[in-house]
Amino acid sequence: MRIAVLDADGEELALITSILRSLGHDCQAFTRGSALQRELQRETFDLLVLDWQLPDTTGPEFARWARTTLKDRVPMLLMTQRYEEEDIVEGLAAGADDIIVSPIRVGELAARVRALMRRAYAQQPTDDQTWGRYHFVPARQRLEVDGTPVVLTQKQYNLALLLFRNMGRVLSRRYLLEAIWGISSPMGSEQASRSLDTHVSRVRTALRLRPESGYRLAAVYGQGYCFEAVEADASSLA
Repeated sequence: MRIAVLDADGEELALITSILRSLGHDCQAFTRGSALQRELQRETFDLLVLDWQLPDTTGPEFARWARTTLKDRVPMLLMTQRYEEEDIVEGLAAGADDIIVSPIRVGELAARVRALMRRAYAQQPTDDQTWGRYHFVPARQRLEVDGTPVVLTQKQYNLALLLFRNMGRVLSRRYLLEAIWGISSPMGSEQASRSLDTHVSRVRTALRLRPESGYRLAAVYGQGYCFEAVEADASSLA
């Protein structure tokens, strides 16, 4: 999972990112709310870990901004030295999903992150999955459309399944490159980026992911791609 950590305290920031990376997560560190806001306009994260006291905002203020601005409902964990009931209520009311009181304890942080991830992202099933005309068989890397097998490469299959599982969510190019190609550099290689566009185009064509078929796979300027269900034009399918 990709996690953004926002904390102005350098030592605490290093500790938190170290803990989360030890759990196998990809972490990106920020010391100012404005920097994370800019990054969220073009990147995809699975969890935000926010400190309460920041140089240019507060954790609750950032949470309110995220809930009113971002299309996706990203889970948020708020860190604070405050422990009064009214502070906890303020943080949760602002949009945080959970609150952890400093000083941070390694085991507690790991447990809370795991719990948030379980609630927000239920474990992906390995059994067959069906979305309308599209039937995926993960155990066999097989996809059928209207009962007819569709020939895809492994990466194309993985990309198609990732898109269906994240329907309606904007996925950044970096997120897709990491998930499908395992490339973790900030922008990925230029060759991989071109390969991503080619694979998206081939998946769109092979699966007929067009509005008249009930789906739209569209590029989102400055971010990545968004796959969503739309109302199909029945006459176009005849």
